[in-house]
Amino acid sequence: MNLSNLKPAEGSVKNKKRIGRGAGSGWGGTAGRGHKGAQSRSGYKVKAGFEGGQMPLQRRVPKFGFKSPNRVVYHVVNVGQLQGVVDKLGKSELSFQDFVSVGLAGKKDLVKILGDGEISASVKVEAHAFSKSAKEAIEKAGGETVKL
Repeated sequence: MNLSNLKPAEGSVKNKKRIGRGAGSGWGGTAGRGHKGAQSRSGYKVKAGFEGGQMPLQRRVPKFGFKSPNRVVYHVVNVGQLQGVVDKLGKSELSFQDFVSVGLAGKKDLVKILGDGEISASVKVEAHAFSKSAKEAIEKAGGETVKL
């Protein structure tokens, strides 16, 4: 065996179907494209979502609402959860990185502290926003709030 007599295994290679090469091939004439219409012509491309003239789904379904491109979405952490973080980490200052490390927020999130629950530890808390009730609860426990 050498390079001059290599060939593929028997039956592994099929001949390409030669479309539009005469009536005797069985694929002459219209070359399998049917008669007339856009799909029979060269350069035919269907637009995404086109349904043959029927009203497309994207236009049939009603649209609702509005989302402001300037909206700010906060990830919520409650005051009750702060006590758990303090117990877990044993710190008197909680920064944004502490919330990320404990899994209460992602590193790209903005954190807002809300007032649900109770806190007994005196902690300095750093976050992007605080509700009025959360601020009162933290300061009542002898803590401090720092806005990032």
